[in-house]
Amino acid sequence: MRSVTSLIVATVLALVLPGTSASAPPAPPNPSDEEIQSGRAESQSAAGRVGTLATHLAEAEGQLVNLNARVEVKMEDANKARVDLQRAQDDHAEALQIAESAAAESRAAADRIEDQRQRLDQFAAGSYRQGSALGSASAFVGADSPKEVLDRAEMLDAVSASQGEVLDGLHRARTHQANKDSVAREALQEAAAKRSAADDARATAEEAENAAVAAQSDQVAENARLESEKDRLNRELQQARSNVAGLEAQRGRYEDWLAAKEREEQAAAAAAAAAAEEQSSDSSGDSGSSSGSTGEVGAPAGDSVEVAVDRALSQLGVTYAWGGGNANGPTKGIRDGGVADSYGDYQKVGFDCSGLMIYAFAGVGVELAHYSGYQYDSGTKVPLSQMQRGDMLFWEDGGRTHHVAMYLGDGQMVEAPYSGSQVRVTSVRYSGIAPYAVRLL
Repeated sequence: MRSVTSLIVATVLALVLPGTSASAPPAPPNPSDEEIQSGRAESQSAAGRVGTLATHLAEAEGQLVNLNARVEVKMEDANKARVDLQRAQDDHAEALQIAESAAAESRAAADRIEDQRQRLDQFAAGSYRQGSALGSASAFVGADSPKEVLDRAEMLDAVSASQGEVLDGLHRARTHQANKDSVAREALQEAAAKRSAADDARATAEEAENAAVAAQSDQVAENARLESEKDRLNRELQQARSNVAGLEAQRGRYEDWLAAKEREEQAAAAAAAAAAEEQSSDSSGDSGSSSGSTGEVGAPAGDSVEVAVDRALSQLGVTYAWGGGNANGPTKGIRDGGVADSYGDYQKVGFDCSGLMIYAFAGVGVELAHYSGYQYDSGTKVPLSQMQRGDMLFWEDGGRTHHVAMYLGDGQMVEAPYSGSQVRVTSVRYSGIAPYAVRLL
């Protein structure tokens, strides 16, 4: 019996506890506490640098958003100046036409006066030669009767009076036309002055727009630099965390190896004791592995807020396109006559800020207009101190809403920020933010 028991124990040890054989695996690497602590310190340092840069980037993003708002305002000012200039040019052209018409009428009146004057001079000269001027008696010579004399006198008076009235009327007409011509010239001068002022205003507005666009372009470049630096630091952080995780995993494997070795030694000691006591093989205790069964807990069904949030987050990395996005997803952008056109947004397929909100909330049956100003009035306004996940946040400049994003919680939001960018998650910017969040769900 002793030999049989020993054989069984040896067989069990060989099958269950291979670590007791001569070919047992060596101990895995065991990093020192100093190495692990150094890795953790490096990871914390990298995280600190990433956090500092993230703060700078958030500030830069805020500056860029403010510059975007100023560009939009300057674009509208330039558009207004162009419209005003066109109106002033139209007024000037109309005034010029009126002045030319008045001048033509004045010249025509002068010609009629000159013609009538010549006829009057001819009448006066003929009357003088006939002796009828100024009531001369020669005008009545040859009259056959007193009645004929009276008839000739009445005729001369009538002709003289008619010619004088015509001449006076023509003089009045010329004076009237001269006054109209003077008024027309004054209107023309005023229209020319307005056109010049409007042209100056247009040039000033376009110069301001160009300066705003240049500042925005510089800020975009600075943001790109910060984004690149942040990406580099994030890679360093991930590497540091990976190093720490690797060291901790090595330590864990070593500790597991120690525990397994200890169990093997304890099992070997127990088996040796059993063999020494010559216990029968059928009295050996079963060694069951207790594995606790954990029931699978299904993830809670997402409510309407999570549906909207998930739809917004599903578009991360999609290109920004001004005017793009609807309830079905990204669409081709449209022209804006300014900054968006310079980035070719009208040739891209993507979202702008309000288009992303349309897509996110369409998943729960909420329809929104493609304008952030109307979206600001589309739901219940709550103070920023009470904002919750899924609420919309808005930004204003000069009382005009120009941007919208969705709050995710923990100071984060998802947005389609500006031309040349993509849908992203970033920290909430409080510079220029509207005083209320809007809750739809």
